[in-house]
Amino acid sequence: MALVVSAIAFLLLLAVAGVATARLPRLHGLVYAGTGAVCALIVLWSGLRLADGGATADMVLPVGLPWISAHLRADALSDVFLLVVNLTGATACLFGWGYERAPHHGPAGGPVRPLFPLFLAGMNLVLIADDAFTFLVSWEFMSLASWLLVLSTHREAETPRAARVYLIMASFGTICLLLAFGLLAGAHGDYSFDAVRSIQAPEWAATAAVLLVLVGAGSKAGIVPLHVWLPLAHPAAPSHVSALMSGVMTKVALYAIIRVLFDLIGEPVWWWGGVMLAFGAVTAVLGVLYALMQDDLKKLLAYSTVENIGAIVIALGAALLFKASHTPVIAALAMSAALLHVVNHSLFKSLLFYGAGAVLTATHGRDLGIMGGLIHRMPTTAVMMLVGAAAISALPPLNGFVGEWMLFQAILNGPALPQWSMKILIAVVGALLALAAALAAACFVRMYGTAFLGRPRSAAAAEAREVNLGMRLGMAIPSLLCVVIGVLPTPLIRLFEPATRLTVDAGPFDDRAYQPWLWLAPTSAVGNSYNGLIMLVVIGILSMVLVLLIHRGASDRVRWSIPWGCGFADPDPQAVSQYTASSFGQPIRRVFGATVFRARDHVEMPEPGDVRPARFSVTMVDPAWALIFTPIARAVGWVADRVDHLQFLTIRRYLTLMFLALVALLVIVAVLQR
Repeated sequence: MALVVSAIAFLLLLAVAGVATARLPRLHGLVYAGTGAVCALIVLWSGLRLADGGATADMVLPVGLPWISAHLRADALSDVFLLVVNLTGATACLFGWGYERAPHHGPAGGPVRPLFPLFLAGMNLVLIADDAFTFLVSWEFMSLASWLLVLSTHREAETPRAARVYLIMASFGTICLLLAFGLLAGAHGDYSFDAVRSIQAPEWAATAAVLLVLVGAGSKAGIVPLHVWLPLAHPAAPSHVSALMSGVMTKVALYAIIRVLFDLIGEPVWWWGGVMLAFGAVTAVLGVLYALMQDDLKKLLAYSTVENIGAIVIALGAALLFKASHTPVIAALAMSAALLHVVNHSLFKSLLFYGAGAVLTATHGRDLGIMGGLIHRMPTTAVMMLVGAAAISALPPLNGFVGEWMLFQAILNGPALPQWSMKILIAVVGALLALAAALAAACFVRMYGTAFLGRPRSAAAAEAREVNLGMRLGMAIPSLLCVVIGVLPTPLIRLFEPATRLTVDAGPFDDRAYQPWLWLAPTSAVGNSYNGLIMLVVIGILSMVLVLLIHRGASDRVRWSIPWGCGFADPDPQAVSQYTASSFGQPIRRVFGATVFRARDHVEMPEPGDVRPARFSVTMVDPAWALIFTPIARAVGWVADRVDHLQFLTIRRYLTLMFLALVALLVIVAVLQR
């Protein structure tokens, strides 16, 4: 345990070094190099511990409140998330080093460099905290560091609002978690997690704590309707910071949910899983629908994160439901799917954000409308973005397919549940998850086709060049892992087995499920199974056969002709039969968006003879803003206006108010002590 605590302390020292070397350009890379080395060390440490069974290691530091101290603990569940956070942290260091060396982004590296190791230190501290005080302090440390990283681009017009909304949502989430831990600890006053485990909270307190954790940690993870900060803050941050926020900070929030619901709270109630299933399904569908309608590349990826968080919450809800229904094998399958998807999403989402940063560096913009033809100018980035797009679309034989395949295997075991209401609910959730998966594939066909295929839609796209070696290496590692995990998922699932046993009190699968180790048969040796290597070989053979048939059957004559220009002679790429991102998404926008997001197409057509061009625009409304947050903001403004006169009272009236507040608190304490 001393090793990981020392590594986190070294990250704090690197933040100081980042400030000290701010005016020494030759030493700027040392911060990223040191942070990457620390992350690699923690990855190795957590991986070796998992391979050895994930034994518990703990430590008590004489810091914090005098009667509590700081309790730190690493177990199998912590090890899984330490591996995820620091693996992405290492690749983000590599990409960030190249990103800041790019000419377009060099000056922005100053405020990011010292905050970057602080952000990673905060996330690591959350994962090893073993008491409520240390957990909440680390949680706030992580939130404030990420908030300052968002503000590093404060010169952008959209950044102040993004930072303000993020800070409000982060503070709200912390308040909910504080209340949840208070309910779990009860009147005993011992906030260590060991004490919380030993206390059997009343059902009403446990239920209230579960709901508070789902709201508090769910706001950080991006569960609908608490997702509103993601599409604002993630695009505003530098791309390697966006990769960390979207790829792993949201997973730290999921860790909080797993830690409380599957570890601290004791025996679960079955309907808690039903609530998670419902919110996960809504989150998955709405997230991908909104992603389909975005023209901003980084906003598209942020909303896609909402969809993937929904899929993981569905898996966690299924695991909780099966655990409460005393079917541990299926619960283990669902939990394994959740943990695998946590790893998968951290890989392909960080890869996609790195790719977005590369495109931003080359084209100086995030709008899909200015891109096109980048596959010819940025071939390495295009290949790795293709891997990320295919993985997030759950196409075999990549890692995204394995995670969703395992989740569907758990959902298809829904008839094993004793509650008829849950049997019906899990079938509906499975249908919604299938819809979200199909829409995700359409979303990333749209993204990749618009950005990388076709002809350049702007001079910036036509003049784009491949990014530097550091950025390409940062993309290469997650893209390679997406392929490796998709082809050979079983070793990783077996590595996570101690965490699965810890959370659902059972081994995930019978040993026959892994025999031979290339095959994955989650529920039995005779049921559905998956072999990624065979899938890869079959896809490769079929692709070669198809290429041979096309080349043998097609004519070898070279034919030249003027492309059809829709009746126009203008060589503008958008006029010559080339889909834009908006036109690609229009059918889905009209089917779903008109109802869910009140999407409206607006065409401004000049009168005959008017030489002004026609204009097309789309307006949409996020229902979370329209139905929840805008009314709350208005109510807060109304109350603030009404209580504004309190700042002009006399000292006697202030003392009277303080006395009345003290009396009210004493009455509340007396009632609670009865």
